[in-house]
Amino acid sequence: MAEILRLYLAGSIRIERGDTLIPEARLPGRQGRVAFAMLAGERGRSLSKDELADELWSGDPPSAWEVALRAIMSKIRTAIADVGLHGDALAHAFGCYQLALPLDAWVDVEAAADAVHRAETSLRHSDHADAMGWSLVGNAIARRGFLAGEDGAWATRRRNELQRIRVRALECRVQVELARQHFDAAVRDAEAVTVIEPFRETAYRLLMRAHAGSGNVAESLRVYERCRGTIADELGVAPSAETEALYLEILRSA
Repeated sequence: MAEILRLYLAGSIRIERGDTLIPEARLPGRQGRVAFAMLAGERGRSLSKDELADELWSGDPPSAWEVALRAIMSKIRTAIADVGLHGDALAHAFGCYQLALPLDAWVDVEAAADAVHRAETSLRHSDHADAMGWSLVGNAIARRGFLAGEDGAWATRRRNELQRIRVRALECRVQVELARQHFDAAVRDAEAVTVIEPFRETAYRLLMRAHAGSGNVAESLRVYERCRGTIADELGVAPSAETEALYLEILRSA
């Protein structure tokens, strides 16, 4: 049986198949790293030369950018040949490039998106064990980040998408921890979400519930005040009706 090809794009890029490993250092520099991430991350479609150039040269490609792009692609082809991606695996036609991977290829960022979807589905069905397992997978991948140091439009968009996956995974985990009455763990994970996304009211509500569940009503109310102050100062709005209702519920229980 052929061994599965595994592509890791979060954190440090690497390609694995069996005992063969292609580390990020084998790719042709910063631009090779970005180009490969784009090709792998968008493997379902062709990428035009212009789209690639815009990302690689921050919207200001050099006069001989097409020659430079061909050289980058040639070096990527050489690198990926070691894991059996030969010939037309990196196809070039009609001014576009596309990476063709085996049907069973595994890409970590795709696995993270699938994991958080499975976690949320399991949570809706009260399958807490399954929800916790999948949320751990989603968070483990997403927390590694994406193309650190790159600020192109594509890299930024994909980094934000991965961050949203992490937030969803953590919130799913908090809900499982609340159901299991593991309040200290719920506080830790909910607090992490408020750091990542300080305007996310769902995270504040989960954090309020976690503190209240542990018997620390005073801290739960302080979390509400932090939420209210943060969104009022930065967004100029009041907390949602759902957040206000939870605050009153906890206040009445004090």
